[in-house]
Amino acid sequence: MEIRTSSPMRVRAAHVADWQALNAIDSTAAAGDDARSARIRRWLEQGSVLVAEDPSGIVGYSVLEYTFFEQGFITMLMVSPNARRRGIGAHLLQAAEATCSAPKLFTSTNVSNHPMQSLLQRLGWHPVGMVHGLDEGDPELFYLCRPAQLQPLRS
Repeated sequence: MEIRTSSPMRVRAAHVADWQALNAIDSTAAAGDDARSARIRRWLEQGSVLVAEDPSGIVGYSVLEYTFFEQGFITMLMVSPNARRRGIGAHLLQAAEATCSAPKLFTSTNVSNHPMQSLLQRLGWHPVGMVHGLDEGDPELFYLCRPAQLQPLRS
């Protein structure tokens, strides 16, 4: 699976060989979090990762899983800190929408993550709930991709 964009960026299914590049752009893994690095490897092995790359290499990734009540859930959306605000997150979300095989697609973000909230709202996602207690003092907001955004892509 590969999605070409109007820019020199493309989105494709990731390979296990992308592991080091993903660790380098993931701010948590790059800071030495071995658990995140292991999680990235597991996601790659499960075939759950899409990557965005431009001529410089991999600049972002997303993880689409089906463990949230058997619905699609974007577990992770990460864009390299030096590549943010260039539409990469939007391309990754739209690619996840295009590949989601469940009737519903969800994601979540912390209340403190205003850029992600703005991105989701700009792409037509709707807030559907909040969970307290995951990150102390920073509740998690849950969003749903409008089903109409998913249906034409599967027909």
